[in-house]
Amino acid sequence: MQDMAEQPTPLSITQTTTAGGTRVLVLSGEVDFDTVDLLRGALQMDDSSPVRFVLDLSAVTFIDSSTISVLAAAHGNASSAGGWIRLAAMSHPVQRVVGLVGLDTVLACYPTLAQALAP
Repeated sequence: MQDMAEQPTPLSITQTTTAGGTRVLVLSGEVDFDTVDLLRGALQMDDSSPVRFVLDLSAVTFIDSSTISVLAAAHGNASSAGGWIRLAAMSHPVQRVVGLVGLDTVLACYPTLAQALAP
């Protein structure tokens, strides 16, 4: 019998905007080299106003270095425009990678989505 490798879970992103204008991105699946462009596109900003993003990562099972790179670049862009990016409800595998590379010292990280959305 052939050992079947587990297939990666495709990335999906649901976006909403709060009454205060914060964009909430709920990610699910794996974010890697093959799917990171979807995240990059969701983090695009226009020049009309400061952009605030909260990323709910509770259903993300894997991230790689390309994800870290996109998040760091988006953080720089948001900060330059007077906005910010917050990470919320990171799954254990994501929290581990974020901590290992020190992204948690650059981006604000919160245990829950509600805490990340608080003023």
